[in-house]
Amino acid sequence: MPASPTLVFVAGIGGSGPEHWQSRWHARVPGSRWVEHSSWDEPVRSVWVRELGEALARVDGPVVLVAHSLGCTLVAAWAAATPDSAVVGALLVSVPDVHGPQFPAAARGFGDVTYGRLPFRAVVAASHDDPYASFGHSVEVADQLGAELVDVGRKGHINASSGLGDWAEGWDLLAPLTDAGLRAALRS
Repeated sequence: MPASPTLVFVAGIGGSGPEHWQSRWHARVPGSRWVEHSSWDEPVRSVWVRELGEALARVDGPVVLVAHSLGCTLVAAWAAATPDSAVVGALLVSVPDVHGPQFPAAARGFGDVTYGRLPFRAVVAASHDDPYASFGHSVEVADQLGAELVDVGRKGHINASSGLGDWAEGWDLLAPLTDAGLRAALRS
């Protein structure tokens, strides 16, 4: 029987500190992976896409991506360039508006990312008071990605500042993706 999907964590600009739910989850899940970047503070889209691809190439078997903020935009850019992969699902949390007033100027090359239909199942988790994206933006992106949209209420940027701790609600959003990933692996 094939192994369960490997969780691969894709953080946004600056990474996710120890109090961020992503870091907590990564520490809890044996065998999960963390995508490292050569520059966390001045991301360049082409470099981050390459680094994500290299990280995924080191994983055997099916993968479920767990992305936050700019990591979500990265996943969309990477998927557009790599339609055939072992990725079977993605949890995309707080997709930023790359044209919004709060989008970091230090992030280069992300402004022209288009959100095309993903070749794997995805869930977009969005907050009504995210300073980096309106809820309407999240609705639009989820539709373009062919992803399920989950309204998590008012949780800011769904990060450490949101005071979520281990974010139990997020685990509930992730569970069906890992189950779907295992079913997909069993069919192949």
